[in-house]
Amino acid sequence: MIESIDTSLIDWSRAQFALTAMYHWLFVPLTLGLGVIQAILETIYYKTGDEFWKKTAQFWMKLFGINFAIGVATGLILEFEFGTNWSNYSWFVGDIFGAPLAIEGILAFFMEATFIAVMFFGWEKVSKRFHLASTWLTIIGATLSALWILIANAWMQHPAGMHFNPDTVRNEMFDFWAVALSPVAINKFFHTVLSGWIVGALFVVGISSWYLLKKRETRFALASIKVGAIFGLVASILVIWTGDGSAYQVAQKQPMKLAAMEGLYEGGNGIGLVGIGVLNPDKTSYKDNVDPFIFNIQIPKMLSFLAERKADGYVAGINNLIEGGYPTHDGTPALSAAEKIEKGKQTIQALANYRKAMKDKDEVAARQYRTVLDENFAYFGYGCIKDPGDLVPHVGMTFYSFRIMVILSGYFILLFIIALVWSKKDKFKDTRWLQKVCLWSIPLGYIAGQAGWIVAEVGRQPWAIQDILPTSASISKLATSSVQTTFFVFLILFTILLIAEIGIMVKAIKKGPAVSTNNEN
Repeated sequence: MIESIDTSLIDWSRAQFALTAMYHWLFVPLTLGLGVIQAILETIYYKTGDEFWKKTAQFWMKLFGINFAIGVATGLILEFEFGTNWSNYSWFVGDIFGAPLAIEGILAFFMEATFIAVMFFGWEKVSKRFHLASTWLTIIGATLSALWILIANAWMQHPAGMHFNPDTVRNEMFDFWAVALSPVAINKFFHTVLSGWIVGALFVVGISSWYLLKKRETRFALASIKVGAIFGLVASILVIWTGDGSAYQVAQKQPMKLAAMEGLYEGGNGIGLVGIGVLNPDKTSYKDNVDPFIFNIQIPKMLSFLAERKADGYVAGINNLIEGGYPTHDGTPALSAAEKIEKGKQTIQALANYRKAMKDKDEVAARQYRTVLDENFAYFGYGCIKDPGDLVPHVGMTFYSFRIMVILSGYFILLFIIALVWSKKDKFKDTRWLQKVCLWSIPLGYIAGQAGWIVAEVGRQPWAIQDILPTSASISKLATSSVQTTFFVFLILFTILLIAEIGIMVKAIKKGPAVSTNNEN
């Protein structure tokens, strides 16, 4: 089926989807984080009755609205691409993958659309309590949107709650809660949303620092910094915890991704975690004998502890996963990549034989082929893999992206602690170096988030659905030129939207909050 597809079509389809997803993720995290902060500020207003907090909440709400509107546009395009560019994928798993997206549209988007109008335009038209409820329900709706989309993505990383129907050649859901409450989905949701909270906190602290640099809106800026720093510190600590849970799930469900994250080719017991390292560019294949690192500093036995929850636990490297033979959790030796590929081919052939037997009304043969298919379906996707080396993701991109994400997470904790201590001691407004650091740290939140998605998505290649459907077998059979054209159309469109958003936000920021807050109290 996939032999006739030009590999350049696969590459361009992946590039277009990555482009759309990365632009979309420039808007989503700020929506998630800034939305909660504005709701917290309005809650303070509700409790105190102080108009200052109302105007402070309204200012951040204005920036939230600008970002939210443009984020919706990129999200819609992203979902449409599943049907246009990934029709094989949509056919194969549409009954499962479509369910969370449908719930997202019906429930979460409905909540947002219902209450966002009250949030923006109902300040003087409804009671304070109802307006506060509308604000929180809008943010909850946005977060639920993220929940169902992340459940869908997590299912691609670890398919559960489904069975394959050979009569329709589709995967069908039989346990909705196994899909929705998968440990992979729960960890991914909290980790991703918390990363958005960090972006929102960095944005609030950074923009507020700009006001202090300009010696404007001092009370507003200092109050916003205190709320943003506390919120960001809590989110940064929690994101470390959820990150550990996500890494554990990767170790259990996607060991090849873990090996790529660590540049680990030869596994074993008591494996250390690479703290700092530089990959050797001469290492081009798992087959060569080149040392994978120019240098690296490891934390002894830490990777085994994180992956298996015991210091002497076994962690498989890339070579081990390709060659097989290492002990699995149930004590049986792991299959080699070649054996999995052979089982995958047998499974695909069993499917073809089953369909032919059903067409010929040979029920005895159909049952035999169905048994072979069911017993080996776990290897179905391997039947489309041509070479064991195709199972290795891009090690360099995965390895460095993971470290960028982790290093920046530690930096955010330190930054929020310093910002909070300085603001408590009333030193923030006179510390220009800290104000500049906070302002220029805003982009780092986005970089950390993008790096995390690179780890998640590049690290699971070649799979669109882990072990079941390779990316190469998921795409629509389109003309490569049409995908190239739309790639550049989207690139121009998204860039214009991004420039427009930044321009509108800068104008709103320069105008400032609609209150006089220049006193030092």
